[in-house]
Amino acid sequence: MTEAPTTTSPAVAHPAAGDVPAWRDLNGNGVMDPYEDPRRSVEERVADLLPRMSLEEKAGLLFHTVIEAGEDGEVLETPGKISKSPTSEVVLRKHLSHFNVHELRDARQAARWSNALQRLAERTPHGIPVTVSTDPRHGFVENAGVSFAAGSFSQWPEPLGLAALRDPDLVRRFADIARAEYRAVGIRQALHPTLDLATEPRWARQAGTFGQDPGLSGDLGVAYLEGFQGSGDLGPDAVACVTKHFPGGGPQLDGEDAHFPYGREQVYPGGRFEDHLAPFPKAIAAGTAAIMPYYGMPVGVTLDGEPVEEVGFGYNRRIVTGLLRETLGYDGVVLSDWELVNDNHVGDQVLPARAWGVEHLDPAGRMELLLHAGVDQFGGEECVEVLLGLVRSGRVPESRVDESARRLLAVKFRLGLFDDPFVDEDAAMATLGREDYRRAGHEAQARSVTLLRNEAPEGHDAPLLPLRAGTRVYAEGVGADDLAAAGLLAVDTPEEADVALVRLAAPWEHRDDLFLEAWFHQGSLDFPPGRVARLQRVAAQCPLVLDVSLDRPAVLTPLVPVCAALVGSYGSSGPALLDALTGVLPPAGRLPFDVPVSMDAVRRHPEDVPGFGDDALFHFGDGLELPPT
Repeated sequence: MTEAPTTTSPAVAHPAAGDVPAWRDLNGNGVMDPYEDPRRSVEERVADLLPRMSLEEKAGLLFHTVIEAGEDGEVLETPGKISKSPTSEVVLRKHLSHFNVHELRDARQAARWSNALQRLAERTPHGIPVTVSTDPRHGFVENAGVSFAAGSFSQWPEPLGLAALRDPDLVRRFADIARAEYRAVGIRQALHPTLDLATEPRWARQAGTFGQDPGLSGDLGVAYLEGFQGSGDLGPDAVACVTKHFPGGGPQLDGEDAHFPYGREQVYPGGRFEDHLAPFPKAIAAGTAAIMPYYGMPVGVTLDGEPVEEVGFGYNRRIVTGLLRETLGYDGVVLSDWELVNDNHVGDQVLPARAWGVEHLDPAGRMELLLHAGVDQFGGEECVEVLLGLVRSGRVPESRVDESARRLLAVKFRLGLFDDPFVDEDAAMATLGREDYRRAGHEAQARSVTLLRNEAPEGHDAPLLPLRAGTRVYAEGVGADDLAAAGLLAVDTPEEADVALVRLAAPWEHRDDLFLEAWFHQGSLDFPPGRVARLQRVAAQCPLVLDVSLDRPAVLTPLVPVCAALVGSYGSSGPALLDALTGVLPPAGRLPFDVPVSMDAVRRHPEDVPGFGDDALFHFGDGLELPPT
């Protein structure tokens, strides 16, 4: 693994005496209890700690909620943008010790906050350390419900771009770098990789996948896990991964996302359930620390000749206990997706609980059903009183809480959090966005660009790309300084230019009724007619290069006749794109999914079937090479 600099713990540790190791007196009794003894096995330490814990402490382990960091690295004791409760309340009173962190400003703030949070956790009865998790934060997509742009971390293409490069070694290298950066600021759990298949082109979450092919997704998923977790058991340098969304969250009815009530149904009209399941056994064999079922409810699915109940996957005992645990033999943590129990109110907006198929149940009934299905931890929730009520009323036996608590504690012990959960602020500053990490990310951004069209402009013998030094460029979406750094001359109008370069986002329909909805790129993949007409006017003045950001497979058909060169990208900065277009880092990407020829083709296409056949404008694997200069 690529190691971050050695950290120095600010925690009080007992000095070694003879053969007694340094240890942390987590319960303050002056005795090295078995669970505090780093020489003992994980199983021994869990077996010692669990009976010591109160029901309230054990219940707190089963919740994994959102948390926000204070501006200067302090724990936040006032309501944040999304978090609802003071940090001390959820740690000291509710006994939560798993938190999904949102915005982080820089390395020092992040590391300082992580240490402050761990010091707060030392005040709990048994000093159980906190596990901080995160959604992906090394790419370009900023969506509070899905991922964060890189900021202080090294920046890479979205997973679709990694898939475009078809290189497990690169994915492993990326994951190892991301691990080192996470580890440096105290993030010890990754709420990724996403192994869903991009078979429904309207679906909003394709950028986070490895594309449409089950084999490629599985192989890259294994490399991803090896980079984050290592090739063996979890250890103190690892970041535990949550592989999602079991048993494959891509085939949403009409492409609508299951975060929202109109997207609750997951369908398999092409009978391809097994394709979507296929990457997950590989992840299980690779030792993923946790698995997350998706929100969606399966419609019309049968397994072994028996229909599967039409309730959300997290609620679905046939899926979680039957398929995942019994058939596939998985015994790790099952973490539900966020907010399956309670509605989420943020400002004047609401996001209904994703209790699809069981909307009629109250929060206690939903939680009871999740536990019955086999879920260990409730994502996005902190309603410990509901679980305590279920146990005290006899509806859920305490032994069921123990079963999940045992799995959750084991991960903390394997990560070494009980022995030293602290990080070094200066080391964090030296690690995040390290120059070699940034260079590697930049190279991947450039190389992942996919060249789809490269014609000779009228009156020229050679294809338009690569762009030559000194070319006069009219650009939209690329800055003049970036053009100059690439040896190109920025001009103000197409009439002055040798070439026009225009960057476009894939089309989407803006929605903003429900909380989070505005962040999701959903709906039609057609470019508006006015956009095409304006590009035609530009192309009438000079040859046109188009870059389309393919977070979804846009309908590119009307653009092809307009441009001399067409590329797709999946998260590339202006400088990275120019390095690809000038051949400094030649584009090597291959499409990770088919691009449909029209929206009519999309509407008649089965949501679960990879590829469009004759209805594809470009196919999975398409991509040209630049000619030699």
